[in-house]
Amino acid sequence: MSDDNWPEIPYASWRETCAALHLYCQVLGKYRLAHAPWVNHSWHATLYPETRGLTTGPVPDGPGGITLGLDLTGHAAWGQAADGREARFALGPMSVAAFHARLLEMLRYLGGTAQFHGIPNEVPDPVRFTEDTAPRPYDAAAVARFHRALLSVSHVFRQFRTGFLGKVSPVHLFWGSFDLAVTRFSGRAAPPHPGGVPGLPDPVTREAYSHQVSSAGFWPGGGGVEEPAFYSYAYPAPEGFAAAAVRPATARFDTGLGEFLLPYEAVRQAADPAALLLEFLESSYAAAADLGRWDRAALDCAMGRPGRPRPV
Repeated sequence: MSDDNWPEIPYASWRETCAALHLYCQVLGKYRLAHAPWVNHSWHATLYPETRGLTTGPVPDGPGGITLGLDLTGHAAWGQAADGREARFALGPMSVAAFHARLLEMLRYLGGTAQFHGIPNEVPDPVRFTEDTAPRPYDAAAVARFHRALLSVSHVFRQFRTGFLGKVSPVHLFWGSFDLAVTRFSGRAAPPHPGGVPGLPDPVTREAYSHQVSSAGFWPGGGGVEEPAFYSYAYPAPEGFAAAAVRPATARFDTGLGEFLLPYEAVRQAADPAALLLEFLESSYAAAADLGRWDRAALDCAMGRPGRPRPV
């Protein structure tokens, strides 16, 4: 049994709070998207886990830059400007419209541009932020547990990231699909993506999948997966990928999603959760890379260790 770094986060018990948190992240992400220059595969638009929550990192706006974040330990939205101005407001039961209005007010105080695209992406039946006036709950204890899990997952993802010499994404949270992800690239171009992802413009999807990838991530639940779970997929999926022997035994291939899934609970209950998760990440990557004929001799390396340069 794991410790409190891998807490229970059953999706059903905090589904509505999770949906609200997802939309709050979209508001922050859309502000960053409006001002950050485009980086390959939409890496410029993501959020990043930090010790107290999630952050945009510095956004090129206002008096030298503005950073926004969600404090998921102290339960507040916060902002900092390069000229020293700071502001925050409490997170609690409220509507998305109220959160959006308070964030715009905070941006104006910080000297930022309080204007960005106002409709959620990648959610069913999206409602404009300003019109989403339905009351939303806020289960602070559930949010704090989710944050602890997110930190533990991100530590493992960052360790996994070190074992690759090729192009690899940061460990970041995509606020559209609300998943923490890390992606490795073979270096070869991929066939054009057909598009058609609900709530995502086709040009964005095609740019995101312009090159051959093996991608892994973590969802809190929703979107057809009604429990927190890890995923791993390849684009394009090589022949035989669905039948690959991905470990551990609790992993399975979901034909509807076209991805391998590993329940978070299986990791949480393991004697060594980090080791079990790494086994899933490494074996699913190996399946994608071997079947996709990646040049693993040139791309793979030993995982990094603190204070030790990689031998060459």
